[in-house]
Amino acid sequence: MSDYYDQTPEQRRQLRAQRNRRRQAQVRRRKLLLGLILLGLLVLAVLAVVLILVLRGCGKDKEPAQPTPSENVDKPDTPNTPAEPSDREQNQKPDDQQSNGEQEIPWNLTLVNRWNPLPEGWTVDEMTLSNGWTVDSRCYDALQQMMDACRAEGLHPVVCSAYRTQAVQQNIFDQMKQSLLDQGYSDADAETEAGRQVAVPGTSEHQLGLAVDIVDLDHQLLDESQEQTAVQQWLMTNSWRYGFILRYPTAKTETTGIIYEPWHYRYVGQEAAAEIYQQGVCLEEYIAAKYGA
Repeated sequence: MSDYYDQTPEQRRQLRAQRNRRRQAQVRRRKLLLGLILLGLLVLAVLAVVLILVLRGCGKDKEPAQPTPSENVDKPDTPNTPAEPSDREQNQKPDDQQSNGEQEIPWNLTLVNRWNPLPEGWTVDEMTLSNGWTVDSRCYDALQQMMDACRAEGLHPVVCSAYRTQAVQQNIFDQMKQSLLDQGYSDADAETEAGRQVAVPGTSEHQLGLAVDIVDLDHQLLDESQEQTAVQQWLMTNSWRYGFILRYPTAKTETTGIIYEPWHYRYVGQEAAAEIYQQGVCLEEYIAAKYGA
């Protein structure tokens, strides 16, 4: 480039004008680039906000934490968090029991004991467990989740009894009565005592398909020593989270008609199970207080 001072005034003026135009063009380019950068950042921020809202919306639309249950109750699987089980009610039972002309008692709270026999026409839509026992399909998912969660703690729960037909319950009752007769009980006393230890056929919760007997793999005796096992300690503390209650708790024999059984769990649904657990009552007391039945 020629020396600035060797040029004529007009040439110097033109040179200054060219330099000014170049500087202005550079400034415009910088502003444009800065604007594009800011616009890009703004777009990214908007997309991030939209993504967060979409994810939150999806989370609200879904049921809270309901992993797919394992296929078999006695097969270890990944831990599951409690969740309300799916409702398979296509094969609806004689569902709701009538209280004293007031509210209807829902199917999951159907009361069966020595004073309240199995509802007439009750049927069970059976789902088979890995060991051959069956349960009502409407409590199957919750049972799977409870067993899987128990196993996730390193424990080994085993379902040793579940749904029973009238014939099976009759056989169990007869065996218990005969055992008492062999011990010297009179026929009448053996009948009465057998009814305290084993439900009279037609009055057993096992015939509902909503009850299961669960024991520890390493201790399968059905007596009060069962409560000392790690499996029972976990179940007594956590079963309500899955809609199950310890059906025949200690010191409730006069109300339930059955001796203390720290292995017998009954499905009543999460809401009722939570209330029964928190109130420390048995199913008979809960139904009487809530439904006046």
